[in-house]
Amino acid sequence: MSDTIDNSKPIKLNWINVIFLIITPILALIGSIWHGVTYGITWVEFSIFFIWYFACGLSITVGYHRLFSHRSHQAVLPLRIMYALFGAGAFQNSILEWCSDHRRHHKETDQDGDPYNATRGFWWSHFIWILVDEEDGKVDYSNVRDLQKDWVVRLQHRFIFSIGFLVGMIAPAIVGYAIGGIPTAIGGFVWGGLVRTVFVHHGTFLINSAAHVWGKQSYTTSNSSKDSLWLAFFTFGEGYHNFHHAFQADYRNGIRWWQWDPSKWWIRAWSLVKFNSNLKKTPKSSIKTAKMRTSFSKIANQSEHNHNDNTMNIFESRSDECISAMRESVRYLDEKRAQLRKSSSNARKIIVEQIAQTKDKIITINKEFQTLLDEMMHPSVHAGA
Repeated sequence: MSDTIDNSKPIKLNWINVIFLIITPILALIGSIWHGVTYGITWVEFSIFFIWYFACGLSITVGYHRLFSHRSHQAVLPLRIMYALFGAGAFQNSILEWCSDHRRHHKETDQDGDPYNATRGFWWSHFIWILVDEEDGKVDYSNVRDLQKDWVVRLQHRFIFSIGFLVGMIAPAIVGYAIGGIPTAIGGFVWGGLVRTVFVHHGTFLINSAAHVWGKQSYTTSNSSKDSLWLAFFTFGEGYHNFHHAFQADYRNGIRWWQWDPSKWWIRAWSLVKFNSNLKKTPKSSIKTAKMRTSFSKIANQSEHNHNDNTMNIFESRSDECISAMRESVRYLDEKRAQLRKSSSNARKIIVEQIAQTKDKIITINKEFQTLLDEMMHPSVHAGA
């Protein structure tokens, strides 16, 4: 992929963004070196950096992204206000603008309507798209009308620059001053403001760029999104991007309990005290069948030259049968597990036996499906057998 600008669209530089994205890293580098040499770096500066880093980062991933953009859960007013304040301090524009761009990204992924279209190159999707305005006229917010009903969103949008500067730059300096006077006030501004902004910026940018280049596609091959464990560590769990594109309404990106997804854990933790509610989870049957369809699609593309059309149609029919059987079995298993939690002692033995039988059936379906994939990949071996 090459970084390109579509000459068919009117283009002009967004000088505010250009200046900010260029000047901030320079000031962060100069400021951190000067402050370290002049005053030294203490636990205060590191504490302020990490507090603001997590507050602003989670406000983007949990607030801007999973709450406002995808409505993956509901949050009480104090949390929405926190996301609005520290999201502004992340300097990634208002909730309205961010979510409008992101919803267009999902609706038209890898197409012309995608603001950070990854097919236009790594650096385009990483940050160049922010530096240019390809559209003339008033910004269209028709895809975020639901968000405009929230007074928190409207107020933040109106005062986005003032709130961002106060929360993102002045507040960490004030905290530093309260703890250690002028030296730590400067340190708070440099580390909690400038340096932290650069880290949060490029952590978010990696999702638009790297998460569409490196990783696995286990759930969908319809777009360039990828799942990456290492990327999840730098993005508060957003690195499981292929899953997210397949099931964007899910409040999780890392669906396994052990997968690194602090945003998921944050949402879940607040739900325990009723600050979050209506957490949306994709049914296990949908996840399992999506993985099977994707596996079949990949193998079919790799091996179609080894088989005629009639044979490929037979393979596809067998795949559909396995997927249908898997869907019903996983749904049945979930139903029985739910019954087991509510059942009396007399009924438990029967339900446990039904669960065991269904697990055996799922193992059999998996073996049949794997045999199918093997036959597609190695036709001569199976023909000889």
